[in-house]
Amino acid sequence: MNEFWLWFTMGFQHILDWNGYDHILYVMVLCVLFSIKEWKSLLVLITAFTIGHSLTLAASAFHIIAIKQSIIEVLIPLTIITTCLSNIYFRNKQRINYQFNYALALLFGFIHGMGFSYMLKSLLGKEESILLPLLSFNIGLEVGQLCIVSAMLLFSVFLIRFTRIKSAVWVTTVSSAVLIIATYLFILRLNHL
Repeated sequence: MNEFWLWFTMGFQHILDWNGYDHILYVMVLCVLFSIKEWKSLLVLITAFTIGHSLTLAASAFHIIAIKQSIIEVLIPLTIITTCLSNIYFRNKQRINYQFNYALALLFGFIHGMGFSYMLKSLLGKEESILLPLLSFNIGLEVGQLCIVSAMLLFSVFLIRFTRIKSAVWVTTVSSAVLIIATYLFILRLNHL
């Protein structure tokens, strides 16, 4: 049981570590379109992202797939940029194309999973059995991710209810700020290819 908690804690801390802020930014922009009343739709979206990154995290840990880390590090900010632009485009739409968002979250989950896998593989070293560490690390990532989702939902409820900021303005503000950061990150990482 101690081994489970060790790997769980590593996954939990990894997703919430400010050094991995690109993953935090991505989860934030996934959440910003949703109100507290739409928590079920948001849960489905987060689940699509989770499925994507769980599959590639496992496939990479078991050496089924391997992609050069520098390429993944460039693709991660592109996932954030794309999501920000989608948010800005759909901010005033009455009906958001949820299927499109779910497909993107699943696809982008594959990319983020590869990013998580580099850290996990460096920690695993020469572990004989990687199933328990992989499962525990992934559960830790999910719990940390749900903390980010909860914080975003609560913060948006507070802003929209108590400051009377319109939802579209909130979506545009968050998505635009994250878009600037992600674009800078993309350019920075592109220079290191």
